[in-house]
Amino acid sequence: MGRSSTRKGQANPPESTNSSGMDPFRYSSGIAATKESERIDSLFYSYANKLSGMIEPEGIESLCSDLEVDHTDIRILMLAWKMRAEKQAYFTWEEWRRGLKALRADTITKLKKALPGLEKEVKSPPNFADFYSYAFRYCLTEEKQKTIDIESICQLLDLVLGSQFRAQVDYFIEYLRIQNDYKVINMDQWMGFYRFCNEISFPDFSNYDDELAWPLILDNFVEWMRAKQK
Repeated sequence: MGRSSTRKGQANPPESTNSSGMDPFRYSSGIAATKESERIDSLFYSYANKLSGMIEPEGIESLCSDLEVDHTDIRILMLAWKMRAEKQAYFTWEEWRRGLKALRADTITKLKKALPGLEKEVKSPPNFADFYSYAFRYCLTEEKQKTIDIESICQLLDLVLGSQFRAQVDYFIEYLRIQNDYKVINMDQWMGFYRFCNEISFPDFSNYDDELAWPLILDNFVEWMRAKQK
């Protein structure tokens, strides 16, 4: 009798059930991911300008129409945030892919259904400060632009912060429109107002200390509010 090539106590290795070594689950997942990417790309090109290869303002209006939301709806800004879109009213193919893959939305129906979840995601405290900062940067439409005019800031504040801090936003907008010292707002002032809304007791301002590093425009706003309250 010939000696076995397997040592005593050593089991024979199990025969492979897949001679190619392919993982069926991973293979099918890869096919699904490829098809999802193809549908996302197809959706992009249905809105994109063929010459520029980007979704431009007209394409975004068509997208909004299909989503049944107004182009000024905050959820469109949230969608831009999810894509990390760099230029207002323009989506590149890379940005579109990034956003829709994250939302697992490869059709308009799925994208529409994803909007409530996106809104919830943005409004969570860890994300909202980033979204608020992004909203300002997204509105810098010119190269090297660092400030935004007062009227645009008033509209942006109402859109982005109005639902959370209605009274503070309304009074600050009123102040911005009647004051004459500032024609534009910069990022430091923009972020300062968000911190103000989160930290300062309103409308009594009992914990507001103008000796701290608040932007001067907020010192002036508090002074104006206190004068109104007398």
